[in-house]
Amino acid sequence: MLSEGTKAPDFSLPTESGEQVSLSQFRGKKVVLYFYPKDNTPGCTKEACSFRDNHEAILEKGAVVIGISADDEASHRKFKEKYDLPFYLLADPEKKVIQEYGAWGNKERAGKIFPGTHRVTYVIDEEGTITKAFEKVKAAEHASEVLPHL
Repeated sequence: MLSEGTKAPDFSLPTESGEQVSLSQFRGKKVVLYFYPKDNTPGCTKEACSFRDNHEAILEKGAVVIGISADDEASHRKFKEKYDLPFYLLADPEKKVIQEYGAWGNKERAGKIFPGTHRVTYVIDEEGTITKAFEKVKAAEHASEVLPHL
């Protein structure tokens, strides 16, 4: 994971509609940058809906929400439409940004170890500095954990 107090690396990735979004375009705003394993899975849906349900409060604090997973644009489009998600979902199928932000590594489920995206979140300030890093995330309550740090 990246450390609090470090500059967040810039990136440019496509949204569900193919629009390129860069971290640098949000200078002057706070950014909630969250990495998640997979669209339309139970934990990821709970986390995304938590950000959806708290989206107005996040906007009131001058922040934007960006979710990144290795899913492609079509998967993001379906996920966003199904759950009425009002924030950016960016596709990183090559996992370059996921790896750069320390959200990729070995996971364990049912006694098996496999590589995958970890549920990691960063709060980035108006100048592009990481002010809070969340390594352990409770999917259903995560947005309310993030709000006090904006």
